Amino acid sequence: MYRAVTRGIQVTAMPEFSPERSSPAEGEYFFVYTIEIANLGDRTVQLTHRRWLITDGAGDTREVRGPGVVGETPTLRPGETFRYSSGCPLATPNGVMRGGYRMVDEDGDAFEVAIPAFSLDSPFGTRTLN
Repeated sequence: MYRAVTRGIQVTAMPEFSPERSSPAEGEYFFVYTIEIANLGDRTVQLTHRRWLITDGAGDTREVRGPGVVGETPTLRPGETFRYSSGCPLATPNGVMRGGYRMVDEDGDAFEVAIPAFSLDSPFGTRTLN
């Protein structure tokens, strides 16, 4: 598990390798990850956008941006959590993901919440720090 807290918003990432969706002989590795976003603060917030930086084992980085997550822009009152799962294909057996969520609080103030960097590791590669 990987965790970061920004302005009372806790983001927890839980990645795992998906062997059934991977083809190592063809250089295709698929990872699934579950993200839990918890509002530990005292203000209602809404997630409006996401930004991911995905770095493969060769050091190549791609950026993914867009509105919401998995088609939703969840609103979290104090004490509430939102959980979703998604996936990431790589051409290498390992990599790293990190990023941020754009949040807007109940007064309309926007801020970025850190998504902790997390490692994508398959049993087909040597684990390295990127």
